Amino acid sequence: MITKKDKLTKKEKEVESGEKKKFESQLLDLARVVRVTGGGKHLRFRAVMVIGDKEGSVGLGIAKGKDVSQAIEKATKVAQKKIIAVPILEGTIPHQTEAKFGPAKVLLKPQRKGRGLVAGGAVRIICNLVGIKNISSKLLSKSRNKYNIAQATIDALKKLKT
Repeated sequence: MITKKDKLTKKEKEVESGEKKKFESQLLDLARVVRVTGGGKHLRFRAVMVIGDKEGSVGLGIAKGKDVSQAIEKATKVAQKKIIAVPILEGTIPHQTEAKFGPAKVLLKPQRKGRGLVAGGAVRIICNLVGIKNISSKLLSKSRNKYNIAQATIDALKKLKT
């Protein structure tokens, strides 16, 4: 007979057993944004956060707040809700993948052991937090928006299959 305990989701089991994964977080981008209205200018901050456990899980969050700490806190909460699992084989990805988000286009290629993380900017931070040790990446667009590049990288990692 199936009990209620057998039907619990992975997240509920973690909460019940008291174990929680340790996630590292890193600020990817912080921007000051201004909304101009009839009453004047409204200043806010936009934060883009990436969290990962270096064991195959990563999340990306974006949020705005009245001050920097509020924006970072909100973006971290959003990132925790959007965690994905990434298959990693011997420190690299299983196969080549490509993804596009808005104008940003990213190509990820697996590399042999010892090659290292050949990536820059947002792609490097995300791959580091996922736990990928050997990978080569290329930005195939002229977009330099860190959020679009990060989202394209997450989409490429979502496409991976073992």
